[in-house]
Amino acid sequence: MKYDLIIDSRPSEVAIALLRDGLLIELHKEKHNKSFSVGDIYLGKIKKNNPGLNASFVNLGSEKDGFLHYLDLGPQIKSLKKFTTSSVNEKLNTASLKNFKKEKTIEKEGKINDAVKPGDYILCQVSKEAISTKGPRITTEISLAGRYMVLLPFSEKISISQKIQSKTEKNRLKKLIKSIKPSGFGVIIRTVATGKKVAELDKDLRNLYKRWQTISKKLKKATPGKKVLSEINRSAIILRDLFNEKFNNIYVNNVDLQSEIKEYLSNISPSHAKLVKLHKKQTPIFQEFNVTQQVKKGFGKNVTIKKGTYLVIEHTEAMHVIDINSGKKVDQEKDQESNALAVNLDAAEEVARQLRLRDMGGIIIVDFIDMKEEKNRKLLTDKMIEAMKSDKAKHHVLPPTKFGLVQITRQRVRPEININTEENCPLCEGNGKIESSFLLIQKIENKIETLSTQTKKINILTHPFVASYINKKDGWFSSSICKKWSNKYNKKISILGDERLHLLQYTIVK
Repeated sequence: MKYDLIIDSRPSEVAIALLRDGLLIELHKEKHNKSFSVGDIYLGKIKKNNPGLNASFVNLGSEKDGFLHYLDLGPQIKSLKKFTTSSVNEKLNTASLKNFKKEKTIEKEGKINDAVKPGDYILCQVSKEAISTKGPRITTEISLAGRYMVLLPFSEKISISQKIQSKTEKNRLKKLIKSIKPSGFGVIIRTVATGKKVAELDKDLRNLYKRWQTISKKLKKATPGKKVLSEINRSAIILRDLFNEKFNNIYVNNVDLQSEIKEYLSNISPSHAKLVKLHKKQTPIFQEFNVTQQVKKGFGKNVTIKKGTYLVIEHTEAMHVIDINSGKKVDQEKDQESNALAVNLDAAEEVARQLRLRDMGGIIIVDFIDMKEEKNRKLLTDKMIEAMKSDKAKHHVLPPTKFGLVQITRQRVRPEININTEENCPLCEGNGKIESSFLLIQKIENKIETLSTQTKKINILTHPFVASYINKKDGWFSSSICKKWSNKYNKKISILGDERLHLLQYTIVK
């Protein structure tokens, strides 16, 4: 499989499309003036505690306060508070935690009032963007994500991705990271670190530590709501999390953005910087790579799969519902159970793609076609799990119920992408009403009257139905409307049909 990243830089936003063998599997939009992005780090100030929710509301310098639950404080919240306050008051002049005296860890199931109080300064990170009327969800367990690892301040623990199976490799990585990591920091080793040399890992670790130093520097004399560290741009995040040897090309239509991405790739994988190419054609970049067409087809209420099978996708406040319809896909040589299984397996692939493409989160209920045999339900569950393996968002798939309903939970960290693929009717312009046909005839005659003083011959194009009506005789001895106009204005008038025009359109041919 080959992956292409198409980046469309627009005046108000950057749109990013990830293609797998030409098929659109992810679409991201990042507005330039966005308030909060996942990963951004702020100096916050506790505004008030809510013991009932066991949470705090935090002033982040915006209309919407951040929501901080006790479980998102992290065990080292008291050490973090001490570091933050000391840095703001300029009592701490170093980012190093080697000689920093840590405070006691808090209880796992304690009370919010015992951990923080109104007026406290805290360093916090956006974990979930503002959605609808809710403010962003934040955490004080700060994590700085790199290509090969995640750096965790105020921790000493070294964790390794569960996807790394080899015990030998686990031991190698753990020993290596232990020898190079700064004191007072923990590290999570990512799957892509497998087989990497010490030089590459050390470079990534140094870059992450530099970001921590930036935070420490910006905290000095900072006021609540100050952003002390911005997450890298969305295209770089996708490259950081998804980039591998399967990437084929990265196309971008902006010179500055091309330079940024090349610079980022030069740091994480220098040999692949040449993959970044500038789109110079007049054709819009999304249109050139068939993204626009796929967006139009993939974001409607009804999504066609193949051979007549289609999905119906509905959204509510509580959940998303996807209904599977077989349409005309029926193999006469197979029984009902076999046909249902074939449709469901095809649909599972598309459901997984749609969840990732639209970034749908929360609870998703999928109404697959009923199947009686347990082994077929098991096949469907396995297929659904397999189809969602490449989805980076945390998710969980439950087996089908006896009614064929599959429940999926998927992590939601930003608002779902919702693109309106409908267009206004060219006749009624979206209001459901059109002008009387009599008025159209009157308009055409008024135009003829105006032109009759300027030319000897008048040719008018209109919809074939209208042309037929105007040219039709009203009886054996009666004249057509067109003939009456010719006599009335003493001009040669031709009314011709053109199916490119809609019902109420007409144009003058000179």
